Amino acid sequence: MTPTDVDADVIVVGAGPGGSAAAYHLAKHGAKVLLLEKTEFPREKVCGDGLTPRAVKQLIDMGVDVSPEAGWLHNKGLRVIGGGVRLELDWPDLASFPDFGLVRTRMDFDDMLAQRAVAAGADLRTGHNVTGPVLDTDGRVVGVEVRTPDGDRTLRSHLVVAADGVSGRFALALGMAKREDRPMGVAVRRYYHSPVKANDDYLESWLELRSREAGAAQLPGYGWIFGLGDGRVNVGLGVLNSSKAYQATNYRTMLTDWIGSTPEEWGLTEANADGKILGAALPMGFNRTPHYTRGMMLVGDSGGMVNPFNGEGIAYAMESGQLAAEVLIQALARPAGPARELALQAYATELKRRFGGYYRVGGIFVKLIGNPQIMKVATKHGMPHPTLMRFVLKLLANLTDPRGGDSMDRIINAMSRVAPAV
Repeated sequence: MTPTDVDADVIVVGAGPGGSAAAYHLAKHGAKVLLLEKTEFPREKVCGDGLTPRAVKQLIDMGVDVSPEAGWLHNKGLRVIGGGVRLELDWPDLASFPDFGLVRTRMDFDDMLAQRAVAAGADLRTGHNVTGPVLDTDGRVVGVEVRTPDGDRTLRSHLVVAADGVSGRFALALGMAKREDRPMGVAVRRYYHSPVKANDDYLESWLELRSREAGAAQLPGYGWIFGLGDGRVNVGLGVLNSSKAYQATNYRTMLTDWIGSTPEEWGLTEANADGKILGAALPMGFNRTPHYTRGMMLVGDSGGMVNPFNGEGIAYAMESGQLAAEVLIQALARPAGPARELALQAYATELKRRFGGYYRVGGIFVKLIGNPQIMKVATKHGMPHPTLMRFVLKLLANLTDPRGGDSMDRIINAMSRVAPAV
């Protein structure tokens, strides 16, 4: 195709954090970008709403005002509860990442990022539901079929970024099913009005969930309570597919069972609920590959980029979106053909270099903590040791300086390097 044959240099499918990050960085570097979103903004998404410093860095890279005055609730670190211990761990002081996290609901978070992409020059079209790829005679993706408010259309581009989330419908249309040998999780969450917890300056993680019933039986999975700063909290829990309870649990019942055991003054009751209990899958550890093929890149959840250690997805969606844009800009500067294809292959190679070994270690971690006895022993013997837990925080949140850093950074970085990349 010549430049006049296309509607855009790059079409980005999905305006979540990964898609908007890709569109922003592409447009900022002068590419003509179509950002297609099937829904209308603002829209609700199932998420914990908590952002680690890794995600904060991506927001700053996009020029987002992350000040409290702009509506963000800042947090100092992670409060971990388990094994009878309550431990507050501050985010590490690093050269590579800020020393604070953030909380904001997805109701306006995604809209904000999409508007940053628009401000950079991307063409955002909401109500545009991409139904499948357009292929040339060689089977290469050269555009998308899309259902719009005005009828079905075909839009063409040199390259396509698929950022359509965990469903991965675009990848599935190309025959790319998810990999069953990679970790998977499920999470449910609900909002509650809770003046006691709403302005908490720590993200709160529960390593043990107890039933409110007599005997306080331990429930599978892990939980969180994140203050939103607006009088509400985001309360949720996650279960990994390495747990026997993964497909044998009513997660909504489990959530209400757990929060029924929390202090009465926190107000986590049905009367204070704001909305329904909603759930979502967490595709982890590169559970769909390859991340580049035939003119199409996978970004974020569509490529299974959720961190197996902590269930964080937004940071990796945005980071992969930025990386995709950088590779695409270099590729578009080359003529179509072998030279451009060589440049495009760098995307999957760099993703594997950055996260492949780390995700491999995360897969081992998931299998271990899926055993409740191992989790119980680890919590009991690990929680009383703050230095060990600071190491665990760095490992779980993937917060290290890649060069230099302290001894903890060097150990974690070495583990990631020597582990075979997934």
